[in-house]
This record gives sequence, structure tokens and C-alpha cells, in this order.
Amino acid sequence: MSEQGWRDFLNADGLDDWVVLHGGAAAVFMVSSLGEAARLAGAISAVPGVAGAGALITIGDDRVTVRLTRGLEFLDARHPELARKVSDAARVAGAVADRGAVQEVQVAVAAAPEDIDVGFWRAVLGYRELAPDNAVDRLGHSSTVWMQELSPDKPLRHAMHIDVSVAREHARARVSAALAAGGRIVDDSGAPEGWILADRAGNKVCVAAWPDGSMTATVDETSQQAAPSGR
Repeated sequence: MSEQGWRDFLNADGLDDWVVLHGGAAAVFMVSSLGEAARLAGAISAVPGVAGAGALITIGDDRVTVRLTRGLEFLDARHPELARKVSDAARVAGAVADRGAVQEVQVAVAAAPEDIDVGFWRAVLGYRELAPDNAVDRLGHSSTVWMQELSPDKPLRHAMHIDVSVAREHARARVSAALAAGGRIVDDSGAPEGWILADRAGNKVCVAAWPDGSMTATVDETSQQAAPSGR
């Protein structure tokens, strides 16, 4: 597991259907009925390499969502070709990819290092461990919980915020929609990779075009950068 896997995925050819989110590579394929969604899910599950790879497929009346991994760090050299084959199966079925429908919502629970308590969150939510600093829904339906260490220099002892990971070309539109709904920008110094917004009460949310928007950066440049949420 390394950063190289998801960086290589971002720079691979033939992956226009796919968005690299905090949780890995995902795609949404639009269909006209639940029956079509079920048939497409079956076709995708039959793609060589999908079974046993840790992929997550969910269906609805109008879409099939495919996540190749449950974590960004699990993307590796096999995934670009696997993604192409999944896209091919979707095209054969007449499904259309919609990058604007791809997103991931993550709850960031921040605390001083000595107060990090990921075990509590796994237990109370019924989640499982994916990485040492997080907890994930066993069903794959709900938001990941990520434990963020606060700097010892900060007087704040605990805090929470929401991370919304979207396709790079849709991040600004999401920010604009939030502002139109009454939100405000707290910090846009990380734009266009990410913006920190707040509602009227001051509750914060990070809209992140990261890592999907990192494809033009080199490994050396971005290895020193954090995600907009501080990850």
C-alpha cells in the first residue's frame, strides 16, 4: 500500500468514468430501472478480477455505483485495467457514467493525540477497522469516520467536521451551491483542491477535489501536501 497506486490511477489513460475520492476510485453508471441496475451489477461482478478484490457495488432505481476499493491506499497496479473492464461492461449494457454523481462524505473527529479514541467510534457505530485511524461501515452505505489529530499547539481539545470528496470538475459548483444556500467560505487557501466552508452556526465542512484534482502534480510536489481536511 502506498501513494503511488492512486497517483498512477489518476494518470492512467481510459479512466474518464472514474473519480478518485478519499476512499479510492469510484464510478456511477446511470440506468433506466432497478432491473437494469441489477443486471449491470451482475455483469460487473463477472468481470475477471472483480470478485475477491474488495470492490463494493451498490444499486438503485437509476444507478449502479462501483467502488474498486474501500480505501485510497489500497489502489494498486491492477486497478486501472480493472476499471477499464468495468467501464466496458457498463457501455455494453448501455449505461452512462456520471462523474457528477460520484462523491464520498467523511466525518472527521478531531482530538489531541492522547485523546484519540477510534475504538469507541467503531464500537458505538458498529463499524470495522480499515486503517488504524478510521472506522468504516460494514454495509458500505454510511460515511467513514476518520480520526484527525489536533496540533498540540491548539487550545481546542476536540472538534468535528464533514469532508465531502467530489470530482475535480464539480468542486466549484458544489461550493457555489453551498454559498447560495447561505454558507460562507472560512478558508480557500487550498483551492482549487479544497475549500473550508461553514454554515451560519459555524459548523465546518471541507469540499475537496482531492485526490481527484491532484493529477497534474508530481509525487515530489504533493507528498508534502495534506488533504484539505488535514489528512
